[in-house]
Amino acid sequence: MKCNYSSKSLFSEKIDIALVPVFNGYTANSDKILKPLGADTRAEIAKKMCLEGFNGNAGQRFTFHPRTDGDLKSIIWLGLGKKDAFENNSIKDVAANALKTCKNVLGDRIGFVEMPLTEKTLKECRSFLSEGFHLSQYSFLKYKKSSESRSDKKEKEITIISRKTKKISASEKNQANKALAKGLCVAKAICHARDLVNTPAQDMYPEVMVKEAKSVVKGQSSLKIKVLSAAECKKKGMNMFLAVGQGSDKESKFVHITYTPKKKPKKKIALVGKGVTFDSGGYSLKPSSSMMGMKVDMAGSAAVVASMAAVAEIGSPYEVHAVTALCENMVSGGAYKLGDVLTAMDGTTVEINNTDAEGRLTLGDALTYVNTVIEPDEIFDFATLTGACMVALGPYTIGVMSDHTKLANNWLQSCEKAGEDAWRLPLNKKLKKQLKSPIADMRNTGERYGGALTAGLFLQNFVKDTPWVHNDIAGPSDSKSTHGSISRGGTGVAVASIVKYCCET
Repeated sequence: MKCNYSSKSLFSEKIDIALVPVFNGYTANSDKILKPLGADTRAEIAKKMCLEGFNGNAGQRFTFHPRTDGDLKSIIWLGLGKKDAFENNSIKDVAANALKTCKNVLGDRIGFVEMPLTEKTLKECRSFLSEGFHLSQYSFLKYKKSSESRSDKKEKEITIISRKTKKISASEKNQANKALAKGLCVAKAICHARDLVNTPAQDMYPEVMVKEAKSVVKGQSSLKIKVLSAAECKKKGMNMFLAVGQGSDKESKFVHITYTPKKKPKKKIALVGKGVTFDSGGYSLKPSSSMMGMKVDMAGSAAVVASMAAVAEIGSPYEVHAVTALCENMVSGGAYKLGDVLTAMDGTTVEINNTDAEGRLTLGDALTYVNTVIEPDEIFDFATLTGACMVALGPYTIGVMSDHTKLANNWLQSCEKAGEDAWRLPLNKKLKKQLKSPIADMRNTGERYGGALTAGLFLQNFVKDTPWVHNDIAGPSDSKSTHGSISRGGTGVAVASIVKYCCET
């Protein structure tokens, strides 16, 4: 998809369709961008809008076919609702829904008039436009035989048209195009993460994820990759991680991607993603209805791996590490069992009272690896960790936990700027007693209530004193339906926030 910025008049551009987003109370008579149509035509549009009841309410659409000599066939107005109720992070959905409006309209050259927002807001949010446009075109059709899976559709050309009446400088135009390019870069990383999550476990297991990670690194001089085999992980003492994967006939793998900036890095950031490519629950077996969607259990891994492509392309002032422990949690004669006591990489002994609480075991050893091998200034982990977090926050919001308030606040700001929902949950120390074991240093789960928090407290044990933020993405990692810029299936959640934090703070 091509996306560029223009300062030309709406009627000077070579476009087939014009999309005009407007807020509640809109009147065509006073819209300066329509001036070339003439007063009579503007009055005609205003009259038809009145007859059809269009005034810019959220979700409203109005179409007009101008009588001009140019290429423009249709102008479609898109209602945004009340301006004071509009949130900037909705721009991605506005862009996505706008493009979907054109689905049954002839023409592949689309003009999108910038929203009537302040220049400061527009500068901050232009990347959202190209991100939303690109994400709206996402579909996972790898396993479809029908004609819709064929990639023979003509590429759409989108021109973002300024509302300014005065001429835009070359510098302003260049900055706008850079923002659009950045949004496209983020969207591509999100789509890659979606593909990884949507691929069935039969075709997405540790070895395949390693290949995907290598494809991200290939051709990027700023990236390098290290892959550890199960035997190498054993030598390092990653017994919790390896226990989770020992019931599968697919070998567990450990991936470490490093981004090195051209200049001396300002700090060192570690991103850790949960990489359970399929979770049966082990001997604490999930019912079929719960197991059906468990290919999504590596969404944290998909997020950190896919993000590195965007980090490398956009550039970061930081040294960034992406780490993921990849395995399948399966049932067999060799699977780990309830009551087993595992010795973690840092020497902590853990009694297993639920084999379906496996993600924290893999993450525990990954966090120890990060602390001892990378020695970062900050750690962020991303995991589809608990159903309890979904119960608490629903399907759209990331559950954020941290023992470092400043870092947590910085991270939450990045999530907001990236257009992703996140909410901080408390790490209540009183809940730690639930993780006590009579025969080991700790056990891997607490009681039912506060389950998301005890999972966070379990992980906290392995980050030691390093500033750390835990992101439980169980809810927003997967969507049951398509809406706005989100498509059904894997969402690529956290990619945008990771890139925002690593590249723009």
